[in-house]
Amino acid sequence: MAAVVEVAAEAGEAGTYTVEMAQTVAAVLNKVAARVVIDAEVRGFTSGWREAMDLAAGDGADAARTVRLPGPDGGPGAVPPGPGER
Repeated sequence: MAAVVEVAAEAGEAGTYTVEMAQTVAAVLNKVAARVVIDAEVRGFTSGWREAMDLAAGDGADAARTVRLPGPDGGPGAVPPGPGER
C-alpha cells in the first residue's frame, strides 16, 4: 500500500496525476484493504474458536475472562455479572 501511495505522490509532484490514475490507485487500495479485513476476520475467528475449544476441553482451571464496557454513568455496565464472577 505504501508503494501505491508513493507512486501517486510522485505523480502528483510531477504533474502527471490524472483521474484515471486516481481511480486505479483507489481500486488497488480498496482491494488490499478488503483482503486485510478478510484475513483479520478469519484469523480472529479461528484463534477465538481454538481458545474456546481449549477451554471446553480443559479442567476448568483456566477460566475465561469477562470484560465489560462501562455504562453511560462510568460505572459497571448494565449486564449482570456472569456465573464465574459471583
